[in-house]
Amino acid sequence: EVQLVESGGGLVQPGGSLRLSCAASGFTASNYYMSWVRQAPGKGLEWVSSINTDGDRTYYTDSVKGRFTISKDNAKNTLYLQMNSLKTEDTAVYYCAVGGPREALTGGPRGQGTQVTVSS
Repeated sequence: EVQLVESGGGLVQPGGSLRLSCAASGFTASNYYMSWVRQAPGKGLEWVSSINTDGDRTYYTDSVKGRFTISKDNAKNTLYLQMNSLKTEDTAVYYCAVGGPREALTGGPRGQGTQVTVSS
C-alpha cells in the first residue's frame, strides 16, 4: 500500500523558512517522479514543484522559483521541500504526491497534507 506522510509545516513570519518532509512507503521513490502541490484556503489545488527519478532535474511553478528547493533522498525514500523567503501567499496545505505535475493534480497518490501558515 502506498503511503505518503508529510511533516514540517507550521506558522512562520513572512521572510522565514520551513523544510517540509514526505516519508514514502509501499513503493520505491527512486522509480518515480515526485511532486509537491498545495491548496490555499478557498482555492483549487496548485502544482508547486516536481523532481525526476534520479533527483537531478527539478521543476518549479514561477511563483516559487528561487525561493523553494525540492530534493529527494532515494536511500531514505523521502522527499523534501525547502521553502525560503516565505510570503503570505504561500499559506496553504502542502501535499506530496507520486508522479509529475499531471499525476499530482489529477488524483495520483497523495499524502494527508501539512499546513503552512505565513503570517506576522
